[in-house]
Amino acid sequence: MEEMVDMICRELDFRKDYLSGSTIETVYFGGGTPSLLSPDMLSRILSSVSKNYSCDLKEVTMESNPDDLHLKNLESWKSLGIDRLSLGIQSFDENVLKFYNRAHNAEESKAAIQKARNVGFEKFSIDLIYGFPYPDHSIWKRDLAEALAQETGHISSYSLTVEPKTALANWAKKGKFKVAEEDFIAEQFEYLQEQTEKAGFIQYEVSNFGKHGHFALHNTNYWKGVPYLGIGPSAHSFDGKNRGSNPPHNSQYITKLKNNQIPFSEDFLSIDERLNEYLLTGLRTIWGIDFDFIQVEYGKDLATEKKQILDQMEFHGWLIWKENNLSLTKSGILLADSIAASLFV
Repeated sequence: MEEMVDMICRELDFRKDYLSGSTIETVYFGGGTPSLLSPDMLSRILSSVSKNYSCDLKEVTMESNPDDLHLKNLESWKSLGIDRLSLGIQSFDENVLKFYNRAHNAEESKAAIQKARNVGFEKFSIDLIYGFPYPDHSIWKRDLAEALAQETGHISSYSLTVEPKTALANWAKKGKFKVAEEDFIAEQFEYLQEQTEKAGFIQYEVSNFGKHGHFALHNTNYWKGVPYLGIGPSAHSFDGKNRGSNPPHNSQYITKLKNNQIPFSEDFLSIDERLNEYLLTGLRTIWGIDFDFIQVEYGKDLATEKKQILDQMEFHGWLIWKENNLSLTKSGILLADSIAASLFV
């Protein structure tokens, strides 16, 4: 792990010009299990960030599992300037947690949040999974009620999906597991919308719900198209016009850097691809898309070109218009990706 941290710091040195002098406001330790890094390793990475970039940090997030929130870890993270925790809780139901093969139980999750509060953490996000196949919605209702009772101010919630080449996919193939029906999943999503709104949360992105002052700044920048730099194996980056990624395998990543090569492959986007990305990410958020901006930035009069499609969507009650800005209603947000796709050029 020491070698990997050395290479991460080297990549930060090599790519110090990628963001063209932009000020860094957020850092996110995520992917894999970054909470396993020692305080010294985290300190070295943060020092390399501050050495190579102009920083005015407003949010530093650590992605973690509840069983990693030991007192020593929490105190070290706090002292390093990490001020937000993203917790992979997934469920508060013991049987569901066992099914997901999680190392923690429900009581440990609640205790971990309280322990972090005692150390001084104030910003949290809870990850929850809905759509677990069950005869009724009772598990999901209990999960959501427990999550809201923790008063963390932010919930990220995703539908249970079966990814290829996973144990779950293998079980599904053998008939040991059956994915929930689409209507069942949609009902749970609508219940999520209803209950979070009652609790004072804002659905500021399809899968993200936060109270005022608790939105994830780092993720918000992704959806708003702000350039970002991803460091480490499999990391993705965006310079405002083009995207790229690092090799997924540790050995490939380390070998490149040892040979003083930047381990980054750039994917050049056409102007139409950039517009389509803007539509896809923008329509997932409360900020929506701006047709005046589209005209200036991409040279497309999309409101006119797609008028017939937009009229149909408005008839269905999926659209919210504020002058030349378009966002989606609660029913529209259920269809955000397909609505965006229908507007693609």
